[in-house]
Amino acid sequence: MSVIVVGDLVTDVLVAHDGPIQPGSDTDAAITVGGGGQAANTAAWLAHAGHPVTLVAAVGDDTAGQERVAELTAAGVRCAVRAHRGTATGSVVVLAGPHERTMITDRGAALLLDPVDVTSAVSSAGASHLHLSGYPLLHEGSRPGGAAALAAAAGHGLTTSVDAASAAPLRLVGGERFLAWVRDADVLLCNADEADVLAGPGSPAAQAARLTAHVRNVVVKQGAAGATWAARDGSVWSWAGHRVPVLDATGAGDAFAAGLLKAWSSGASPEAALAAGCALGAEAVAKIGARP
Repeated sequence: MSVIVVGDLVTDVLVAHDGPIQPGSDTDAAITVGGGGQAANTAAWLAHAGHPVTLVAAVGDDTAGQERVAELTAAGVRCAVRAHRGTATGSVVVLAGPHERTMITDRGAALLLDPVDVTSAVSSAGASHLHLSGYPLLHEGSRPGGAAALAAAAGHGLTTSVDAASAAPLRLVGGERFLAWVRDADVLLCNADEADVLAGPGSPAAQAARLTAHVRNVVVKQGAAGATWAARDGSVWSWAGHRVPVLDATGAGDAFAAGLLKAWSSGASPEAALAAGCALGAEAVAKIGARP
């Protein structure tokens, strides 16, 4: 039961610092460079979990793009990734401190996600589920590609899931607009900040329940506290997080999505899917970097 993941493939420059950043001066940090992007990370974690997966994305016709595709291919991800001439592969500087992450983003070629590439992959990959990173919908250039992904999945009878991606760009486009774009998706995943934007204040269960007016199922991620799933029929499930030492939270939500999707798309119950997501998320935070 393979999964198509649609979205971003970029270079991550991960800056892991133990203390506060010292503006105008030096801050000690461990700096690593490698593959990133919400969609690509989720695809990598799905492959790590032994689940067949295809990534649809866009990179530049440059060394960085070649390296990013080679990394994923070596990890077992089938890549339907177009290299666009004259455009650089996107990159993200991730400032990862002990309590929060800040991302400074150059979308680059990710803004060129082509509806033709997405539609072709959906029609030829033989998948049962499509997972869309919300980032393509949050930017005007890539929005047609994101919309095409959901339309093609519906046309071919695939189940669908969407990750709400990031609170700040969600605020810029507006929660109501985003929910209209993803209306009737099978699963919407969002963290606490994204849930506040989309559903307003409240408990995770209340927020998830309100959002089922727009999508069939909603999962609100709560970090170390676990996650909550609400279905349109009023059912609610929760699963406590795994308490593990945290080295780096980068990619934890992407790993959670991969664990949940592998279980749910294979027929597991929502509760079992939450457990699988929390387990893979715990594996992610116990290491440095966004990938397995």
